Amino acid sequence: MKKSIAIAALAGLALSSCAAGPHQLRRSVDDFDQQLYIDNPLLDGVLWFIPVIPLGYYIASIGDFLIVDAYHFWGKDVWRGEGTSFDHWTPEGSPARVNSLLNGGPFLFEAE
Repeated sequence: MKKSIAIAALAGLALSSCAAGPHQLRRSVDDFDQQLYIDNPLLDGVLWFIPVIPLGYYIASIGDFLIVDAYHFWGKDVWRGEGTSFDHWTPEGSPARVNSLLNGGPFLFEAE
């Protein structure tokens, strides 16, 4: 009984760490979605409605959880003592943009 509880606790710890990480696949889908919205907002809206892009996020999140985040968390980040960052792709096109709220950008208003 104690052995199975210990194994379950270790498995829970190992799997919960996979929720932390750079989320490379999911954030890449986000970058694709952002560029598609700039290029063709109507098509982007349709792909959200159908729901192609939400399914892409879901599948990418599973891949991140099982492979990418686990690799970075256990393979590198824990031993270095610092996390791996993700560099977002810089979109091209429309000059209209909003800033991240983490950058102190105003809510709902375009950046100047």
